[in-house]
Amino acid sequence: MKKFLATLLALVMVLSLAACGGGGSSSGGGSGAGSGGSSSEGAGAANVKVGFIFLHDENSTYDLNFINAAKAACENLGITDYVLKTNVPEGQECYDTAADLADDGCNIIFADSFGHEDFMIQAAKDFPDVMFCHSTGTKAHTEGLENYHNAFASIYEGRYLAGIVAGLKLNEMIADGTITADQAKIGYVGAFTYAEVVSGYTSFFLGARSVCPTATMEVTFTGSWYDETAEKEGAQKLINNGCKLISQHADSMGAPTACELAGVPDVSYNGSTISACPNTYLVSSRIDWTPYYEYAISAVMNGTSIDADWTGTLSTGSVVLTDLNADVVAEGTAEAVETAKAQLEDGTLHVFDTSTFTVNGEALTSYMADVDTDADYTPDTEVIADGYFHESEYRSAPYFDLRIDGITLLDEAY
Repeated sequence: MKKFLATLLALVMVLSLAACGGGGSSSGGGSGAGSGGSSSEGAGAANVKVGFIFLHDENSTYDLNFINAAKAACENLGITDYVLKTNVPEGQECYDTAADLADDGCNIIFADSFGHEDFMIQAAKDFPDVMFCHSTGTKAHTEGLENYHNAFASIYEGRYLAGIVAGLKLNEMIADGTITADQAKIGYVGAFTYAEVVSGYTSFFLGARSVCPTATMEVTFTGSWYDETAEKEGAQKLINNGCKLISQHADSMGAPTACELAGVPDVSYNGSTISACPNTYLVSSRIDWTPYYEYAISAVMNGTSIDADWTGTLSTGSVVLTDLNADVVAEGTAEAVETAKAQLEDGTLHVFDTSTFTVNGEALTSYMADVDTDADYTPDTEVIADGYFHESEYRSAPYFDLRIDGITLLDEAY
């Protein structure tokens, strides 16, 4: 019934557009893998309805980042008919919500969490006239559905830059005698031991070590994307272990709060925590999803194709750092970040340059990554070339899952 209603709604829309015409401004950017589906005619802003599915609500820094981007993109494009669905679990509820949005006439539907993917794919199969766009997913380039798309951004570059901020802070602490060089240990609170998180903490570590060569790292995992108690306890455990600076890939204020209470410098994720943690907050990296939302919605408005797999970059404005906390960061930090950012953008610097790390004491000259994800996570693609690991180039979602020297995992969570 839902599929029939969605098809009927799409037919009514097409007939309406044939009589009234379509329009709207174009938008783009990012790098895409393959070509996705498109409508034969554009819908125009007045005739587009957009649905958004979020794992949590505004209390999650991760979801708030998506929610803000959704609102900004719709405002920028003149879209007034959009629906935000929050607190949608990574289960059948996601499919049900997507189906309801399609039944309600949404032309394009977005979801924001990794575990939503299989349910979004099923919805795409059941509603072939609706575009489904899933952030952080891995399967669009192999599913081959014209109306299903993935997107991510090269956030590892943002984390690398944030790592430089952290490394310079450690240098300052060494210089003023607060710690010794061999005490420059970073703590990292991660959600799961997935490639996305591994890529994130490794890039952060490499950024820190690029300016503070004695830096080491310990990582603990909570087993949840959002668990304020577990994240706070994880940060406290790392602080008790002697970590002098903390960062995170988890979505609550747990870790920043623990740092503020303990007086330990902190690099947060997905947004500034300076108002709650003015004495310890350094900087935050985040993905700005506004460019992707504008790109995909504009494609529906204009009747053009959406890339099956889209990667945002520093250059597209998809990878950003918040303002530095000038009262806490080390002198010269802003200049160092801008220099590294320019080098990342012009290709003279690569985050995963294999000359900057080892694995089990050995330099890395070849690595087969699991890019075309299957149930057995079979390695299928050579990703080392020209002296660096090519992250997020063969698909948008991260696939860097190496355990490099200098980083110790205290536990794991899958």
